[in-house]
Amino acid sequence: MSQTHFGFQTVDEQEKASRVRGVFDSVASKYDVMNDLMSMGLHRAWKAYTVAVANLREGQRVLDIAGGTGDLARAFAPRVGASGLVVHTDINEAMLRQGRDRLLDEGKVLPSSICDAEKLPFRDATFDLVSVAFGLRNMTHKDSALAEMARVLKPGGRLLVLEFSKVAAPLQKVYDLYSFKVLPFLGQIVAGDADSYRYLAESIRMHPDQGTLKAMMKSAGFGHVDVHNLTGGVVALHVGIKC
Repeated sequence: MSQTHFGFQTVDEQEKASRVRGVFDSVASKYDVMNDLMSMGLHRAWKAYTVAVANLREGQRVLDIAGGTGDLARAFAPRVGASGLVVHTDINEAMLRQGRDRLLDEGKVLPSSICDAEKLPFRDATFDLVSVAFGLRNMTHKDSALAEMARVLKPGGRLLVLEFSKVAAPLQKVYDLYSFKVLPFLGQIVAGDADSYRYLAESIRMHPDQGTLKAMMKSAGFGHVDVHNLTGGVVALHVGIKC
């Protein structure tokens, strides 16, 4: 049986999905609060930048993968208007439910779907834009997921991948201290779950760096890929254009 990583652990590929599901089942109800705390509110700026780069127009069709509690979907919706479409998806039901309820509370009714990014249930060339924010690193077969994202995009369509990445060298020691000491402590105090936030720190270290992910996106069918480093590389926005 093939193996992969779950944080720093090596596990069977079939086991990873259930473990990741367990992490997000555990943190779903506190996910938004923890995002604000652990990023000191910066996740809002990172997502706002992503929305600006998306530069959506009235009538366009958007697929938000691993959309979780719906930050990007809710920002995209008014930009595509009533004639457009934003589909909010996640593989985790608990996270999707949090996002759907939050959208409904704000009067936004968007189609929501539980789906696996490695096997997207959409036709070829359906969307103008696909987005995935802080979700790619949790996927077992990232190359398959990227190929699926390319498949459902129209020619010339764009993929936006917002994800933790490789920080600049001067920040590394402080970032490691924060990641492996402060984050699990916050997770325990706020969400009652230090282990899930320890996995978060480990999964970031195991995720491909900026150059590797850029190469993976090109191999998946994106002819041009730009990389935008944010906050010293703590996060990077990769923007790929489908051939």
